[in-house]
Order: sequence, then structure tokens, then C-alpha cells
Amino acid sequence: MPDEHDIALATERRRAVRTLLAAPLLLPSGEDFALVRRHAEWLKGWFGNFLGYRLVVEAGFARLFKPGLGPGAGRPLLRATGPFTPRMYAYLTLATAVLLTCPEQVLLSQLVADIRAAAAEAGIELDDAQRPAERRALGAALRQLVQWTALQEEQGTVSGYAEDDQAEAMLTVNRDIAAHLPATPPGRAGDPADFLRYAADPGPGGARHAVRRRLVETPVVHVDDLTAAERAWLRREQRRDEQSYLMYAGLQAELRAEGAALLDPDDDLSDVSFPGSGTVAQAALLAVGALVERLRPDPGQLVTGVPVPDEALDLILADLTKRHQRRWAGRYVEDLVSLREAVVAILLGMGLVAWARPTVADREPDEAVAAERAVDARGARGESREDGLVLLAAAARYASTEAIRR
Repeated sequence: MPDEHDIALATERRRAVRTLLAAPLLLPSGEDFALVRRHAEWLKGWFGNFLGYRLVVEAGFARLFKPGLGPGAGRPLLRATGPFTPRMYAYLTLATAVLLTCPEQVLLSQLVADIRAAAAEAGIELDDAQRPAERRALGAALRQLVQWTALQEEQGTVSGYAEDDQAEAMLTVNRDIAAHLPATPPGRAGDPADFLRYAADPGPGGARHAVRRRLVETPVVHVDDLTAAERAWLRREQRRDEQSYLMYAGLQAELRAEGAALLDPDDDLSDVSFPGSGTVAQAALLAVGALVERLRPDPGQLVTGVPVPDEALDLILADLTKRHQRRWAGRYVEDLVSLREAVVAILLGMGLVAWARPTVADREPDEAVAAERAVDARGARGESREDGLVLLAAAARYASTEAIRR
């Protein structure tokens, strides 16, 4: 039997793991920063061996490098008014590069000039600096760097720049943090697509790290999303890893023939709560339950997804809106197109639906891939919206009680 010291040690390390998974850049002001520093060496070993992530712990920050899962699998930076735009990301990248070589203290006006000069050197076309949209994009990037403490405001603030291009501030650069912001060095990439592929490469860990990363970082993993090697590894090792997820990260594995998911009993490792509160979250929960009840395949079939008939979701949302119009936000009740877009966004993000893509039969022949597939190809997932939505197997978790009994 483990003694109290062993139990306390395991509890502290599990809390530190969860803290870093939720906040890959942890600052001294963070509640568990001291805990992460205390267990730094153990954490470096665990993240490196189990997930292939690199962890740096310094006196002023802790940085867990999570290199990404490939195109379409990322989570956006969020502002009070919504996610970062591509232009904001461009400015954030340019500003980070400039901070690595600029003086320790710099005026806001000089920093802006240096950022625009860096863009010109990199062949990136920017609009006029006096355009409000351009100032707002750069202002959002600078505020994010302040939030990360890569920039510190000594006199004045960067917030005023979005409204006034003459706004001034004295800033101090934290070059250590700025240097540790990029999760993957871009040097070896020839173009953006190459960079994304390189960043998502699991390295020597291969299928082992690729599958574990997907499970830890995404709501659900369907076998149809995995390569042949990754599917084989998941089938072979999922029971063994089940205990590790629970012991070291406090996550409970739900294993099915169609795939796997890690459930968080404490519900604090994700920035998206589902089920959640509010009109869109409630509509999404009720809609996915109705789709499951309507489209559930016959028992005994191994199906990772079924097509959603044209207008099926529209009809369901129209019916739900009539029944709940007194409690739901008026702007969604009056605009079903906006409600549908918001509901689909949630369901896509949670891995409950996907945009359809051509089935295996419609693709170029690949006997090796076809032989490995043990799932119905109707569940194939992709980015194209031309063929409508596919309801994925994980949605069955949200079926109504009546549907489950049937």
C-alpha cells in the first residue's frame, strides 16, 4: 500500500501535469508555478517520454512546447471579441521576431516601425499603418505579448495604439520569454504547409506520441482519423495507457471500437465546455441528440460516421427554436442561419460532426490503406463542405435516454 507521502507526491505531480497541459506558458503569478518548479525534473522526463513534449522551467516562466497536431487541429488565441484573425497572427509573429533583436527598452512607435520593416524584409504586404483595421490587428498582437509578459509596459500602454497611431509608451522587452514563444522553429520549413507538417511530426516517438498527443489535446479520436500505424498502436496499447492517463493526468479513458476519448471529471482542461450554458450550447446539445436518434445505424455495425441528410439540421433547429424561443437569445431565434453556423462550429470543435470528404471508393486506389480500414468509409472526415456534414460516432454519447433504450 502506498504511504501518505507517495500519495501526496503523486497528487502534486498530477496537478502539475494538468496545469501545464492547460497553460503551456506558465508565469510566476500562476497559482501552481511553484509546484511546477518543485517537480521540474520529473515533469521534463514524463512529458518527454510520454508525449514527446519538451519542457523548459526557469525562474521567470515554465514553457511546455506542444508542437501541434497538423492542419485544422489547432485552437485559436481568443480575445474578448473573438478569435485572432490571420492578420493578427501575422503581426504577432513579426513582433515576436523583432523582440529577439531590439533593445531591452523600446518606444512603442519604434517597435511599430521595426515590425513594419521586418514585414517588408520578409516580403509580407501590410496595409497603411493609419488604417483602423491595421492598427487593431497590431494592437491585439501587442496586447497578447503584454499578457505573456514578453512586453512590459513601463509608461503608457499599447492599448491606445488601436485607436490612435500617435499613441506612445515605453516598453521593456523580456527576451527570454519572447525566445521561448514559438513551439517549433520555422527555419527548416520551405513554406507554411511544410511548416505545419514539420511541426506536427511526432519525431522518434512515431505512432506512440502521435496517438497520445491527439487523445490528450482533442475531445475525441476516431480510428478513421488515424494512419494505419497509429490505428495499430492504439488497438495494441490503449488498455495499457489507460492507467497512465488516469494516474498522471487525472483523465478517464473511454475506449470504443470506433475510437477513444479522454474524459476530465474535473472539467477544467478545456476552454470549451460541452454541454454548456447559453443558447448556442443548449441548441447544440439538443440538436446532436436529435440527430443521433434519427440517424443511429443498426446495432452491430461498426460505423464511425453517417451522413446528415440535407436540411435535417435546419429542420431540427427550427423545431427547437419554436419550443424554446421564450428562453433563448432573441438574435438566434430570429436568425436561424446564425444559430446553425454557431451550432455547427461547436459540434465540429467537439469532434461530434465533420465535413464530409470523398469516401475510399471515390479516391485513388491505395490497396494498403483500404486493407487496413476496419471502419465504414462514410465516416471519413475532411475540410470540404461540398458534401455536407457527417455525424460521428462520439455523438452517440449525447443521445436521449429514450433513444439509448431503443
